[in-house]
Amino acid sequence: MAAVMDAAFDFVPYGSVLEPRPGTIVLDVGMKTVAGVIDHHHQEAEAECAASLVIKYPNLVLDHIGPEEETRLKIITHRLPDFDALSSSFLALKLLETRRLDASMEKIGAYARLADSASLPGNIDLAATPYSILRALFAGAKMPEAEINVARAAEGLKLMRFLYVKSEQGYEIVENRSLYSGIERYERAMRKVENDYFHYLDDLARARRSLLNLPLSSGSGRRRVDGLIVRNPTSFLLKEWARRDAREPSLGSGFSFLMTNYWDERFILGVDPEKGVNLRGLGSLLNSLEAEKREARSRPFPLRWYEGNCPFFNYRIIDSPQDGTLLTHDEVLDCLLRFGG
Repeated sequence: MAAVMDAAFDFVPYGSVLEPRPGTIVLDVGMKTVAGVIDHHHQEAEAECAASLVIKYPNLVLDHIGPEEETRLKIITHRLPDFDALSSSFLALKLLETRRLDASMEKIGAYARLADSASLPGNIDLAATPYSILRALFAGAKMPEAEINVARAAEGLKLMRFLYVKSEQGYEIVENRSLYSGIERYERAMRKVENDYFHYLDDLARARRSLLNLPLSSGSGRRRVDGLIVRNPTSFLLKEWARRDAREPSLGSGFSFLMTNYWDERFILGVDPEKGVNLRGLGSLLNSLEAEKREARSRPFPLRWYEGNCPFFNYRIIDSPQDGTLLTHDEVLDCLLRFGG
């Protein structure tokens, strides 16, 4: 494979604002969409993920990196890179290698858009789809974060190359158990996904359930949905299992809202895009509470709660500040219940 595929990686905090740099492609971070910086988390972005933006606007890569720069290329993406960060990195590298798009690259970009928007079909076999395979490969890593970042980049690019080659050979890549047959690392990952369902059941048994009235994504009004609040989840595919659960939710169509609390350090709140609701306004309430508490303790507030205020997410996701939150679990939960009451 050409030397361009051996680019160096740098990892930066989520939400970093970055400018174009010579010999560098910034992906899934940077807060702008221009030649050399391809991100979708800002308000002016299109309703695309980073990978699908690379496919839609290849010149944002090709016009920024000339052939003479390819052998010393650097990629900047966010810490703990996910499927979108890694697929967009692969696609940018492949684009620079071949200087053209092809059908297999487009398939990877389209799949990444599904995965990043949490829109994988409800009937998909989670053990046979790349998003879950990659999550399984990442799960349980016990290394310093700097090493995890490097390992994720290597593992992710390896999987993307594998998917690209299989697509070029005519195989279906969205859902295909046979694709991974005979490859021990991927067979282990499939088994890990299957076993993760039992971790979901454990998380469910100790979770709090709540019916919430959430704003409609389009128009006025609200819709009642089943919500699940989980502290320190053990399932790495909790969101996927919860949304597919047709038995436990009282309304019978999956837990459409999920709030996860990771050791009182990070809170993520999100809704199923298929349910036509969002969390518009809740992020502002949390930011107001955070500001009040920090002011009372003379603490600065440089990084705010992310409200999902971009066209791709349309307020469907909320993430606590990257430097942590002063709000307690009960304070976040009380704010949610008042918002969705």
